[in-house]
Amino acid sequence: MVILEKPYVSDFLIETIKNNNFPVLDNEISRKYFSKDCLISLEKLSCFKDEMFYSNSENSIDIINTNFKDSNLSSMIELSKNKVLFRDKIKKLFPNYFYDTVGLSKIKNYDIKKLKFPVILKPNVGFLSFGVYPVKSEKEWFEVLNKLDDDIEKFKDIFPKDVVDTDNFIIEEMIEGDEYALDAYFDNESQATILNIFHHPFFDENDVSDRVYYCSKEILEKYIEPFNNLLNKIGKEANYKNFPFHLELRVKKDGQIIPIEMNPMRFCGWCITDIAYWAWGVNVYEYFFKKQKPDWEKILKNKDDSLYYFTMADVGNDVKKDSIIKVDYEKYLENISNPLCIRKIDYKKHPFFAIVFAKTNSVDEIKNLLKLDMKEFIVLGKH
Repeated sequence: MVILEKPYVSDFLIETIKNNNFPVLDNEISRKYFSKDCLISLEKLSCFKDEMFYSNSENSIDIINTNFKDSNLSSMIELSKNKVLFRDKIKKLFPNYFYDTVGLSKIKNYDIKKLKFPVILKPNVGFLSFGVYPVKSEKEWFEVLNKLDDDIEKFKDIFPKDVVDTDNFIIEEMIEGDEYALDAYFDNESQATILNIFHHPFFDENDVSDRVYYCSKEILEKYIEPFNNLLNKIGKEANYKNFPFHLELRVKKDGQIIPIEMNPMRFCGWCITDIAYWAWGVNVYEYFFKKQKPDWEKILKNKDDSLYYFTMADVGNDVKKDSIIKVDYEKYLENISNPLCIRKIDYKKHPFFAIVFAKTNSVDEIKNLLKLDMKEFIVLGKH
């Protein structure tokens, strides 16, 4: 069963659904792409309780929680979205990892003597990098608290509470190391199948944005086995079954792999998981529903050292969207040598003006994208 929801549905996903006749829930979004008689009504959703579910967006979580309140699927979603529950469940695998939780109403009175800086402060239920604050000192802790209320108001206007809930925060140790992400699913035996792996580079130590992720033959060959081994341990501890997910993790200098957070019932958000098709010929939606496993040795055999990446052209929290007259897409695309797919986003409603899939042989191209000031491409007027 596929549940389509805001904020973005790709043509590639729609084409995949049509080609495979995957069942789709009837709602406002799905009716934009399918006739009503081809859709599964909400009243009949219970008939699909034991089916595999996929959604392009975590906005669909409320549908599952409402209709399958006490189901295994609802429990797996809750375990993934609630960062403290997730940490508690896998604590045996990482016994020395520090984390704590605090309610928003009590955060200003939190005893920071408990903390060994640097730490990360973020919503216990979150999405992308909204509300994520790296805090390196006691001074920075109070600076973050002073801006927290204003930031929370912005988050409330963008995402529903099931996706970003700022009533409670998790404080956890800052993991030093390279950040990666992966799209995968657990089968009925809690065994993982990895469908893609991304490196998530940052501009500097203060950067927490999601501007660029890239995948390559080298990354897959290096990490497919160790990441898969960790996922199988997590699947066993948490009893995940028939479950698609997007996982972010870090690899420390000593090689230890620490999961950061798991996003449930979907792969990369905003349908940017589609890059696996351009890079490897892997249609992640088909692989999940058909329970297929990529033959990575065969797929990578004749691949060169190219980097395949997606970049999210963010508008910036300090830009007044009502004042935007236009975006200079041509000027922006001058920074991308080989675009594979350009998706223009409604920047009046969303945090981005474009998502671009591209191919390059130069890490410098990616580094340049990280340091771009997006205001260079946004034309503002009076409002």
